[in-house]
Amino acid sequence: MIRCLFLIGLVVAAPALSQPADLAARFAERVAAYEAADDAAPPPANAILLAGDSQFDRWKTVREDLAGYTVINRGIDSFRTDDLIQYVDQLVIKHKPRRVVLHVGGNDIHRGKTPEQLLADTKTLVAKISAALPGVPIAWSSITPGPGRWDEAPQRKAANGLIKAWMATEQGLTFIDLWDAMLTSAGQPREDLWVADRIHPNHAGYMIRVRLTKSFLGPADRK
Repeated sequence: MIRCLFLIGLVVAAPALSQPADLAARFAERVAAYEAADDAAPPPANAILLAGDSQFDRWKTVREDLAGYTVINRGIDSFRTDDLIQYVDQLVIKHKPRRVVLHVGGNDIHRGKTPEQLLADTKTLVAKISAALPGVPIAWSSITPGPGRWDEAPQRKAANGLIKAWMATEQGLTFIDLWDAMLTSAGQPREDLWVADRIHPNHAGYMIRVRLTKSFLGPADRK
C-alpha cells in the first residue's frame, strides 16, 4: 500500500511534458516583441493570420509567396500546441482575422506527446479561437514528413489522421494535407524540399504549402 501511494505521489508531483525554462522565457520574449511591433504599427484587421511553429516563423518569403493577400505571420520557433493555447489571445484573437491557418504539432510529437494528446490540445486550441472569433474559418496544416525526423513518422501520421478525421466532422474547419504532397511515389520523404537540417522546408517546400493552402484562403484582397 505504501509503495502504491509513493508511486501515485510521483505521478502527481511530476507534470507531464513540461516546457524547459529557457524555451518558456524565449517564447515570452517573442510574444512581447510581437506585441511591441503591433503597438508601433498596428497590423490590419480582417487579414489572413498564420500561427504556429518554426515552419511559419522561418517563412521569410511569405508575403511574396502569398502576394495578393494581407497576411499576419505569428509563428514562433519551437512552439507546441499548448504554447499557442497559452498565447492565443495575443497572437491570434486580438487581430480579428478573417481566416486562420495553424501549423503546430510537430514539436509536440517530437517532445513525447501521443497523437491522442495532440488531438486533445488541438481541440482546445480550436475551441478557444472559435469562441472568440465565431464564424472565422480555421485550417490546420498537417505535420510534415521531414527526413530529419522520419523516425517519428508513425506517430506523426497517426496524429495527422486523428485530427483530419475530427475536423471532417466539424463545421468551418479545414485539414490541409502536406504530408502526402511531400513524399515520393515510394512513400519516402522528398529530400529536395528541405534545408540542411532536413526538418525545415526550403522554398520549394513552402511552395507546396502555398499550392495546397490557396483554395482555403479565398479571393485575394489586394493587387
